[in-house]
Amino acid sequence: MLSSSEVLGADGPLARHISGFAPRRPQQEMAAAVERAIANGSLLIAEAGTGTGKTYAYLVPALLSGGKTIISTGTRNLQDQLFQKDLPVVRDALGVPVSIAMLKGRGNYLCIHRLGQAEGQGWFTSRSQVDQLTRIRGWSGRTRSGDISEMSGIPEDAPIWSMVTSSADNCLLQECADFSDCHLMRARRKAQEADVLVVNHHLLFADMALKDSGFGELLPSANVLILDEAHQLPDVATSFFGQSITGNQLAELARDTISEDRQEAGEDDRLQSQAGVLQELVLEMRRAFGPEQRRAPWRGMATQSVMQEAVEKLQKALRALLQRLEPQAQRSKGLENCQKRCIELLDRFACLTGDSPEDHIHWFETHKRSFSIHLTPLNIADIFREKVQQQNTSWVFTSATLAVGDEFGYFASRMGLTDVETYRWDSPFDYSRQAVLYVPEQMPAPTAPDYTEAVLKRALDVIELSQGRTFILFTSHRALQWAARQLREKLAYPLLVQGEMPRSRMLERFRKLGNAVLLGTSSFWEGVDVRGEALSSVIIDKLPFASPGDPVTEARIEAVRARGGNPFMEFQLPEAVLALKQGAGRLIRDDGDRGVLVLCDPRLLNKPYGRLFLDSLPAMTRTRKLGVVARFFALQQKAPAT
Repeated sequence: MLSSSEVLGADGPLARHISGFAPRRPQQEMAAAVERAIANGSLLIAEAGTGTGKTYAYLVPALLSGGKTIISTGTRNLQDQLFQKDLPVVRDALGVPVSIAMLKGRGNYLCIHRLGQAEGQGWFTSRSQVDQLTRIRGWSGRTRSGDISEMSGIPEDAPIWSMVTSSADNCLLQECADFSDCHLMRARRKAQEADVLVVNHHLLFADMALKDSGFGELLPSANVLILDEAHQLPDVATSFFGQSITGNQLAELARDTISEDRQEAGEDDRLQSQAGVLQELVLEMRRAFGPEQRRAPWRGMATQSVMQEAVEKLQKALRALLQRLEPQAQRSKGLENCQKRCIELLDRFACLTGDSPEDHIHWFETHKRSFSIHLTPLNIADIFREKVQQQNTSWVFTSATLAVGDEFGYFASRMGLTDVETYRWDSPFDYSRQAVLYVPEQMPAPTAPDYTEAVLKRALDVIELSQGRTFILFTSHRALQWAARQLREKLAYPLLVQGEMPRSRMLERFRKLGNAVLLGTSSFWEGVDVRGEALSSVIIDKLPFASPGDPVTEARIEAVRARGGNPFMEFQLPEAVLALKQGAGRLIRDDGDRGVLVLCDPRLLNKPYGRLFLDSLPAMTRTRKLGVVARFFALQQKAPAT
């Protein structure tokens, strides 16, 4: 039997099966490392630079192992790519009889019961929602999976989806009249039976945290667990091992109570009236937070009289709703479910608006129309280590950005990983030929009031040379909005601004235009893949240090300081290095890509820690002269098409 590295070699089955496949030594070495981890039941951390081919490097040994494998990814896009393309290709090339399945969170599947409810109750705010519902009804008769990503004409963040999908709160499970036809349950049954299952990190940690009792038997049955885009794990794990409540959850309880009561033709209107009171008080509590959208510690808000009054009134309304629900619950399973939700939300609301427990970060976040309150564990290392030790499983953590410099200690310590093998493979791309790193001269300090203006001046110079085809990545929404206002007047190329349309549509438009300038913040620093000439320069305004005013960041800084550590060196600096690696990684995505990375922050060169950022980036040509950038673009324009 061939080894995984031989399978990926010049004479292996992948080379014979896949047109254009070329063997890569880093890919073969990574496959061998994964193969050893699977054979030994051990832990592996593997950083593989862009272009290494890490997906095949872990799929080949996983499929050859013969055991059950769960692959977890950071995004639904990569989930779809793995399930629909990469896994079938590798399976066919190897000729192994492996069954595969994909499972997403319940909010990704059409709920037949709630579709019927939405049609009957008419909770619509616009004519477009009515049109969307009509299209969903037509699609519901054709789909086999119920996966809402099949509906390409309706954005994934459209409000209509929350009306026709279920949540852990409102799902009736076996009590649902449509249970036998449930798309989610069908997907879960396939997941249990499959040899290789593709999930995402949010679903994986929801399972670990036992937030969804219907999804608790996946991990114990797995022999191999591969976590791709593993750099996202600390933040995702932190959110799932804590507690939270949102205004939307409370408002949906009220809405579903009204809907269920109407469906059962309730003659006593006091239940619906009390649910309406709850809806109003959720809005009142949102107003108590103030008009701005922000994240801040709960303790500062909890002492304000307007918030104390809002909390007391909302808690009283939940108790009153529960009293109304108790005698009505036997009328239907839907009302019984609303009663159970009301009990759980009342307890959680009391916990999250009460005192702050030790070793947790107590904070809130406000959105345009809603709010959320969170209790986040200060450190998830011990929790995750226990989860790892409970499973008799091989664990593989992989990403293009896990190491700070050449060290994996920061990632391993955050996840509580010990006795773990680590490997790092650089990207096979020829960065010295394909890319230039430009650090502009005479930039003011990032704290200077005219800093963003200076960034924009350097950006316009580069945009002109690259003929548009640029990402400008900002570390703050305020700087992005200021730059957007300025560029609308000055830019000769199409301008796309984050927030003005869904991200997927914006990227599609960016690729189609071919000469656009896109302004983005954190969500565009990773998970974005634009290949070819459409993206020829990436401009980053500042080193991406997290704001010390963020409540989660502030608490972690204080925790490191309290134990006598150095918060900057132990936490803020490594976080920023990993974030910069992600942002810089947007530029070169293929062997044929060419481009310029512009890092405007002068701290790269005038602060001692700047060297760590530079050493973490690929070895591209470096310059401080705009003339070098101009010559690079001129040479690209003269180069013959390949």
